[in-house]
Amino acid sequence: MIYLDHGATSFPKPPAVRRAMDRAMARCANPGRGGHLPAMEAAQTVYRCREQAAALFGCEAEQVAFTGSCTQGLNTAVRTLVRPGDRVLISGFEHNAVVRPLHALGADITVAGQKLFDWADTLSRFQDGLKTHPAAAVFTHVSNVFGYVLPVAELGDLCRQYGVPFVLDAAQSAGSLPVDLKALGAAYIAMPGHKGLLGPMGTGLLLCGELPMPLLFGGTGSESVNRSMPDFLPDRLEAGTLNVPGIGGLEAGLALVRREGPEAIGRREHRQAMACARALEKLGLRVFTGAHQAGTVSFLPEGDCEELARRLGDRGAAVRAGLHCAPLAHESAGTLDTGTVRLSFGYDAEPAKTGEFLRILENLLTGKM
Repeated sequence: MIYLDHGATSFPKPPAVRRAMDRAMARCANPGRGGHLPAMEAAQTVYRCREQAAALFGCEAEQVAFTGSCTQGLNTAVRTLVRPGDRVLISGFEHNAVVRPLHALGADITVAGQKLFDWADTLSRFQDGLKTHPAAAVFTHVSNVFGYVLPVAELGDLCRQYGVPFVLDAAQSAGSLPVDLKALGAAYIAMPGHKGLLGPMGTGLLLCGELPMPLLFGGTGSESVNRSMPDFLPDRLEAGTLNVPGIGGLEAGLALVRREGPEAIGRREHRQAMACARALEKLGLRVFTGAHQAGTVSFLPEGDCEELARRLGDRGAAVRAGLHCAPLAHESAGTLDTGTVRLSFGYDAEPAKTGEFLRILENLLTGKM
């Protein structure tokens, strides 16, 4: 299979990740719930993963909280910073994991910057919005639909200038672009474990620059006499039993990313995305591409996007079509009525796979398949 849906999840998982999960299933009990060997093995597995994440993302191990997904982390961050009726500034390329929690809270949402691949517009619109002193700003690092890399360092500088805390959605950047909690000065950075970090589904990280409000309440293995959640990290966010096999697999994925380097992975993904974009344009397709683009590219065929994606899948090419859980991004790009076909490259990006996908697509478009 030619798998070009890494924006949904990395696949296949590296063998080291699968082995680490098997090892945790065989050797680990419940961390923090006993002094016996299997519980201690679990605690060590969990802490090693925290250390890997802290080294990769510019923070302390205690600032790394495990979540079940990036969505859970974003919900936690949003509910910490935003109260009903608060004004919140977001970009025009946000996923529903940002938009829906804000809508559920009754936040007054201001959308700033809806021009694709245009840093000047994004920064100008954000500065205008920040002058009104919103309660918080939330923005993605990379659009999951179009691969637009937002100027997050500059946006972070603007937020600090106006005293506005911000949340970064690193769902499409963690593992392929530099992400640094301390350097960015974010209140929170949320990311999945199962995409660019190569871990299993059901894992995620919330990097905490501030003390958050818990989303879940329950046992943590610490301060059991206290009826309130602990007031320290990471225990404050980790009620209940952690997904130790998943965390074991995530540790292995993080180790692989650190060895190779996110920048090297990102460059490989970007090269293949741009090669693909050029070839798609030669086929006469409308392609969404420009400066400041990561390893994701969307295009519009003449016919139905979903139908083309189905036909590609039948021939062994895995892509995603539709609105990609990000209708705001499609509204910004003018594709809300049609959706797009999205190609998202991953750690295994290489010219041979790109070429084979293009061969399959061209044969479909010319009626040879």
